[in-house]
Amino acid sequence: MTDLKKSTVQRQIMESFFLAYQAFTAKPDEMLARRGLSRVHHRILFFIANYPSLSVKDLLGYLGVSKQALNIPLRQLLEMHLVESLPDEDDKRKRKLQLSAEGARLEHALRREQARLLARAFAEAGDAAVSNWLSVNQALAAGKHPQGDDKRNAGRGSE
Repeated sequence: MTDLKKSTVQRQIMESFFLAYQAFTAKPDEMLARRGLSRVHHRILFFIANYPSLSVKDLLGYLGVSKQALNIPLRQLLEMHLVESLPDEDDKRKRKLQLSAEGARLEHALRREQARLLARAFAEAGDAAVSNWLSVNQALAAGKHPQGDDKRNAGRGSE
């Protein structure tokens, strides 16, 4: 068991996590910057892609931000025709978000870059390490999903 009481171990783990996150986001950040977009736009695209017909309320829950914080980046994505806002079939006062064809292509390209990076790291680390890595990440994210497990897996392909 790793001794997290030792500051050197803490620093090593945190530095590794920080640098890994930088590597994970570097290529998508470059791709987004070419369009005048940023990481917040990527997160919006990611959750809309994972949860088709996502409500704005649910998107706020996933992102953990206020309506004010979401307003500008979501409006930009709508104006760039990367995201579409459609009336809910059951309640016309509510809006459902989905990616446009162009938005889906962009999100797929961003995800593809990150999947390649993960595939290389996972191939090097081995199956046991991948399983443990997933367990650690799920523990870190515990309680961060605003919807139940059934909705979390809806709309996900088997790519």
